[in-house]
Amino acid sequence: MAKGGFRGGFPGGNQMNMVRQAQKMQQDFLKMQQELEATNFEFSSGGGAVKATITGTRELSAIEIKPEVVDPDDVEMLQDLILAAVNGALKLSDEKTSQSMAKLQGGMGGLPGLF
Repeated sequence: MAKGGFRGGFPGGNQMNMVRQAQKMQQDFLKMQQELEATNFEFSSGGGAVKATITGTRELSAIEIKPEVVDPDDVEMLQDLILAAVNGALKLSDEKTSQSMAKLQGGMGGLPGLF
């Protein structure tokens, strides 16, 4: 070993930059998570006959059904409209989460492979 100890490898400044970058990313992630959790996602089906709202924590918070779509002789149609509205709201939530994660990961040039 060279006199004075190990001198190769990672310069101290580079390590500190990586630590700072990781800490900033963690803060950004937590902020993004809080923003998503506070968001409501709405989706309508049947031309607005049924509207489902879910929270950012993926809980169904509301279902609105227009009275004219309630037909006792066609319950299947109402069930289909409800499923379409709920699944649409869930898909919107997933897409927004994916977009937010992609933005966050886009700033990760110096820390590959973390996600």
